[in-house]
Amino acid sequence: MPALAPSDIIAVIGAGAMGAGIAQVAAQAGHPVRLYDNRDGAAQAGIDGVRRQLEKRVAKGKMAQSEVDAIIERMTPAATLAELADSRLVVEAIVENLEVKRGVFAELESLCGPDTLLTSNTSSLSITSIAAGLERPERVAGLHFFNPAPVMKLVEVISGLATDAEVAETLYATAAAWGKVPVHASSTPGFIVNRVARPFYAEGLRLMQEGAAAPATLDALLRQAGGFRMGPFELMDLIGHDVNYAVTRSVFDAYYGDTRFEPSLVQLALVEAGRLGRKSGQGFYNYREGADSASPDFAPAADAALPPLVAEGQLGVIAPLVDRAEAAGLEVVRRESISGEARLRLGGLTLALSDGRCAAERARDEGLEALVLFDLCLDYEAASAIALAASPGVDAEARNQATALFQRLGLDVAWLTDTPGLVVLRTVAMLANEAADAVLQGVCSAADGDLAMQAGVNYPRGPLAWADALGLAFVHRTLTHLQQSYGEERYRASFLLRRKALAEETFHV
Repeated sequence: MPALAPSDIIAVIGAGAMGAGIAQVAAQAGHPVRLYDNRDGAAQAGIDGVRRQLEKRVAKGKMAQSEVDAIIERMTPAATLAELADSRLVVEAIVENLEVKRGVFAELESLCGPDTLLTSNTSSLSITSIAAGLERPERVAGLHFFNPAPVMKLVEVISGLATDAEVAETLYATAAAWGKVPVHASSTPGFIVNRVARPFYAEGLRLMQEGAAAPATLDALLRQAGGFRMGPFELMDLIGHDVNYAVTRSVFDAYYGDTRFEPSLVQLALVEAGRLGRKSGQGFYNYREGADSASPDFAPAADAALPPLVAEGQLGVIAPLVDRAEAAGLEVVRRESISGEARLRLGGLTLALSDGRCAAERARDEGLEALVLFDLCLDYEAASAIALAASPGVDAEARNQATALFQRLGLDVAWLTDTPGLVVLRTVAMLANEAADAVLQGVCSAADGDLAMQAGVNYPRGPLAWADALGLAFVHRTLTHLQQSYGEERYRASFLLRRKALAEETFHV
């Protein structure tokens, strides 16, 4: 379906930061825009705010004043909903209250022509519920922008139970014409991003609560090893714990208490204490003037003589680690392995990529006296930090050798308590698992799921593409080990992930 024509009028209801931002996007794409808000003067204030933001770009030489004037000229405040009657598309961006939204849509249906597309920017409410009771629910859909709308690329195009496929395709094409990255999703709790992203926060919170490491260390590992732009704790502080906790609680309740989405008591305590993050001056970190900044707990420089590093088996994703060792001037011996499993040996010490088991459990299962597990990295060639955990048989000398080895490779070393899956691996496995379930349940395609997480929350790689690269059998095994370690349904593997792992298929073909 073709996109809406630039001459088509776009109406936006709600002149807050999100509504004004959406109006700006449409006006920048050449549409005449009408902005309505039931608060006196709010619509004009929203337009004035857009002008101020754009004129900052003019001051920096990134935009011409004539462009700003043209955009603002296309934006008109509306005094009543009736003034939106001839709009081709209406985007509602008001309070997240189902009854209020239903009332607005009922009034819009009575005012607007039959070809007007009615959409909601809701991030948590059901499009099916919003459209219920209307005479033509097929023209209602979700058009979920991310804040700030003029900057963030992703737009989730949400189809309710009655949404016409042509409506969704028109909205998809229109969002693309506006310079956005659209994805299709069905109307289920959290849609794509707010559902699939839950483990990013949940696993960090659990690791902190279990004493695996402090927030600053966990954040640093997910940035420096995992390639994420922000760790979960600094991101929750930025979003606001009241907002992040409310979204988690909403998804948890909507899925009838599924433990995969269980909220954290640690985060609830922050909300109850008013420690909401940056906006209140304190969350996991202290942002008040003069406060000390938290630093990751990396191991001090280790001074140890290193025996030859023996690399055994099919190295796969960890091959760049061995290449780094050779580039650092270490003596490396490469050997075949009967099992084919990748292992590194440093004298009597065995080092291996985590597979979701504790080091103590894996050492017992595999008959190893001294085992150090290391964490997953997005790119072992470019990573600058790594997490390690040791089995009980690793003495101080062996621990020092392991620290020295990874430091010689240019990596900051964080020793965690012996925890299943460490940090990056368990986070990525759980993200991939949730994305797989979203695909299984028809929420989105694998391609749209990955695209949404990259464009919407800046993930370094789509969770399912990452799982493909690691091998689905490995990811499934990791989740199985996590579930065995904790004995919780939270870590159950998606049936789709299991099925593809057994068939040696991938999500992207």
